[in-house]
Amino acid sequence: MIRAKKSLGQNFLHSSSALKAIVGAGSLSAKDTVLEIGPGEGALTKLLLATGAKVVAVEKDDRLIPILEETFAEEIKTKKFVLVHADVLDFDGKKYAIKAGAYTLIANIPYYLTGLIFRQFIGGAVPPIRAVLLVQHEVAKRVVARDGKESILSLSIKAFGTPRIVAKVPRTAFRPAPNVDSAVLAIDAIHDGGFAKKEKDVFFDVLHAGFAHKRKKALSNLKELFPKEKVTHAFATLALPENTRAEDISLADWESIAKFL
Repeated sequence: MIRAKKSLGQNFLHSSSALKAIVGAGSLSAKDTVLEIGPGEGALTKLLLATGAKVVAVEKDDRLIPILEETFAEEIKTKKFVLVHADVLDFDGKKYAIKAGAYTLIANIPYYLTGLIFRQFIGGAVPPIRAVLLVQHEVAKRVVARDGKESILSLSIKAFGTPRIVAKVPRTAFRPAPNVDSAVLAIDAIHDGGFAKKEKDVFFDVLHAGFAHKRKKALSNLKELFPKEKVTHAFATLALPENTRAEDISLADWESIAKFL
């Protein structure tokens, strides 16, 4: 049995119900391609391959490569399973026929990589059609904004897809057990956000400016970066009260504010 590496943020999932929940959320069939990040010892990979889908798995840990090669030797031979020994942050999907909107992203990723994975894939140049990720339970709740309060994270995800919590996964479902509970987070109907050239950068500049100081109102935050008259005009046109906080502004209104500015 391989010992989890703390330096890689590894926690191996061993709960059969959680593994099945991840695969089920992927809605996979034999015609699909899956990009699996961090296959570990292959528990999730087995279930993904059982759907008939082709699986391209990216694994960084040297120790796990020979185990995966042995376990899935037949699938490697038939090219249903492609094993890539690399850091996913350096992964070039084009080399493995990973095309925008033509694959499903499935990952049990170290918590510290969550934001980077969102930026690289969900809002990146080659987005999947769907993503199913294991993330901290608190992060999943922030993404779907169950309390009605938005955040930079929730708005960044919702700009490109529709997030939902599939299942809560207790910390005891992992080896070793992390300090917090997790959740299976699915992001469906992923798209490019409909941003024209340069619009994406402006949208995120506006979003970050609006949330810059938590205690300040969104209008005051935005005035620090953008012309006062433009910001005031945007709020008036959208019928947003000047004392509105950033967390209470919808995605649609943030997109409109960005266009005004």
